[in-house]
Amino acid sequence: MGPTFDYGKDSLTLQKAIQIAEGSVDGILTDEVLGKIWKSQQHVTEIVSQNKTVYGINTGFGVLANTRISEEDTRILQHKILQSHSVGVGKAIDPFLVRLMMITKVHSLAQGYSGIHPSTLERIIWHIDKHISPVVPEKGSVGASGDLAPLAHLFLPLIGLGEVTIDGVVVPSSVMLAQYGMKPLQLGPKEGLALINGTQFILAYAVANVQRLHYCLEAADLVGAMSLEALTGTKAPFDARLHALRPFRGNQLVAQRLRLVLKGSEIMQSHVDCGRVQDPYSLRCMPQVHGASRNAWLHLKELSTIELNSVTDNPLIFSQDDTISGGNFHGQPLAIPLDYACVAASEIGNISDRRCYLLLEGKWGLPVLLMKDVGLNSGFMIPQYTTAALVTENKTLCFPASADSIPTSLGQEDHVSMGSISGRKLEQILENLEYILAIELMTACQAIEFRRPLRSSPVLEHAHEFIRQQVSFAKEDRIFADDIAKIKTVISNFGFVKNINQYAEQNNLNLNKGYESFSLS
Repeated sequence: MGPTFDYGKDSLTLQKAIQIAEGSVDGILTDEVLGKIWKSQQHVTEIVSQNKTVYGINTGFGVLANTRISEEDTRILQHKILQSHSVGVGKAIDPFLVRLMMITKVHSLAQGYSGIHPSTLERIIWHIDKHISPVVPEKGSVGASGDLAPLAHLFLPLIGLGEVTIDGVVVPSSVMLAQYGMKPLQLGPKEGLALINGTQFILAYAVANVQRLHYCLEAADLVGAMSLEALTGTKAPFDARLHALRPFRGNQLVAQRLRLVLKGSEIMQSHVDCGRVQDPYSLRCMPQVHGASRNAWLHLKELSTIELNSVTDNPLIFSQDDTISGGNFHGQPLAIPLDYACVAASEIGNISDRRCYLLLEGKWGLPVLLMKDVGLNSGFMIPQYTTAALVTENKTLCFPASADSIPTSLGQEDHVSMGSISGRKLEQILENLEYILAIELMTACQAIEFRRPLRSSPVLEHAHEFIRQQVSFAKEDRIFADDIAKIKTVISNFGFVKNINQYAEQNNLNLNKGYESFSLS
């Protein structure tokens, strides 16, 4: 067995959750944790046998909290809650997100305050390990009372209902169970409610997109530096002394990265006395703009890490005589920073588009539209139309979902977070941002070749060569959508950033030295 993670005991990080979802780390339940889970489950059994009234164990749900359920119907109640709450609509979310939902739910329930049965958790872990992912529709959660609809769909296969994805093929859960010689579970009191109460849909989007935004931010610094070089901009605004006088950590990190990746550039040295006083903001203010987005990213990372190790069920069981019905299922603590991250990601695309525009103007020795024979050729004019369209689309997605609330459950649940929408919007914005960065990278690589025979820095020349392995210099018009798609792929699979980071490390260049909190680990 390889590396393991102890559910309910170890501290879960974003990186560890991703590793479990990818299959490089195995999540397990230790005997110590199983003991806590058993104890909590016994508390629920005692509550039912002693005929005590506890929400969700022997009452209805939401506005039906005052409706008493008989002891013999408590198990049926848990079966029905998964059925009744499975009202999700829209396309199915990615199986990777589904695994993150299951991983974070297991870790929450394994802490021993939810009354879940060990066999239920073991079945969920089986799904994770086998990469057999329930089909979960993307829409339907209001981000409070738990992510009810997506979590209900997530756990329908436990009772033999719903569908699962096996090796990319969707099959009914009943077929899957028969294939593996397994039977549906019979959920005990409180179990159905424990499964659907929680923020795991919102959290899965936060975890996945913290990783994705991290690599976009890393790429933006590198791509922006290449555009600066192509436009013969100056590195003076990245001086450490300047940023020490306004010491936002994200700003200082970006300034450091820009200084390091530009070090040793012949192009930079060639225009030291050119007489240009200032560069446009999209070049000069990269530390301030990229840095502000870095600070937003760090906030989301820190809050997501807290949520990863939290118990978001309701009610929480401390003993058979001590249960608390509260609001740990409310998604607002993540909804607001996810909306904030939407703005942060959108602004990285906004400033990237401005650099694309600068590269086309024909200033500072570059040909107009980055081709020598324009008129017959449109050059790189039209790719910037795409960045303009994507930037505007991202702006429309920046309205904060967390600023809205619609009462549900006949007013019992009268304020909800809409955090599920915040998470999905961030994913859409990042998809657009990766395309925007791909277009800037394609454009900057084209422009930098007009500075030959001068060379950029070793790091940026390596980056240029990496992209040239994907797409060639354009002497005349072609279908640039093909080039954009190739470069977007190496951005979205993190290949571009990982390759440049590896090269930097091999040359004893730590771009993020002193700023370890901005790493994914």
